[in-house]
Amino acid sequence: MNWFDIGVNLTNSRFAEDLEAVLQRAQQNGVSDMLITGTSENESREALALAERFQQFSTAGVHPHDADSVSTDFVQQLHELASHPRVLAIGECGLDFNRNYSAKSSQLRVFEQQLELAAELQLPVFLHERDAFAQQLVLLKRYRNSLAGGVAHCFTGNREQMEGYLELDLHIGITGWLCDPKRGKDLREAITSLPLNRLLLETDAPFLFPKTLRPKSSRNEPASLPHIASVLCDLRDLPLEQIAQMSTENAQALFNISTDTEHGRT
Repeated sequence: MNWFDIGVNLTNSRFAEDLEAVLQRAQQNGVSDMLITGTSENESREALALAERFQQFSTAGVHPHDADSVSTDFVQQLHELASHPRVLAIGECGLDFNRNYSAKSSQLRVFEQQLELAAELQLPVFLHERDAFAQQLVLLKRYRNSLAGGVAHCFTGNREQMEGYLELDLHIGITGWLCDPKRGKDLREAITSLPLNRLLLETDAPFLFPKTLRPKSSRNEPASLPHIASVLCDLRDLPLEQIAQMSTENAQALFNISTDTEHGRT
């Protein structure tokens, strides 16, 4: 079985000392493809450099936490990065009114500018949202007819919120949050009605180590993706092979990946 981890933060400093070993463990566990997340102008450049080095893929975008500190020409910088065939999506972008590391006004402006860029380039959006679902949905509805799809990255919401994204024909990214019976209660209930053609899998490594995985670790890795899938299979009573095939095919379709992976998107 081959797996596609559509959200992994390989630019994070916690991977600095042993990145090649991390990627080797991923390969050993069948995680052959990864989308390396860009969360700022600089990290988007670093994500692309890693994607080129390891023949993987990346995103280009600004996380809402960084909305206050964007350069005046950040849209042009993202545009240039997104011209590379290994950059498959605009993001991580969206709204985060939970921590408000950036002002709400900045978050809304920077998110909308990235939606405009994604529509112009016809790239899907890689979405982040915390405690801002209603506001995020308003903007997504405004631009959805112009967008080439997208994914609610690291979805942790309830069935109603999931349905809101599905009504916009978006994909749902499932992480190890699913493996937490307490915090993940709403997600575990919602996942039972998620159409398999909208399912994407991700670790969000080094974050969100699955609570049901042993031995325990303070750092998550792409190698844990099959375990997350196995928990989903238990909840849905589905074979692991089916989830591997469907989630990988969904990723390839959403991100318009060429069968010749050396050249990225078609």
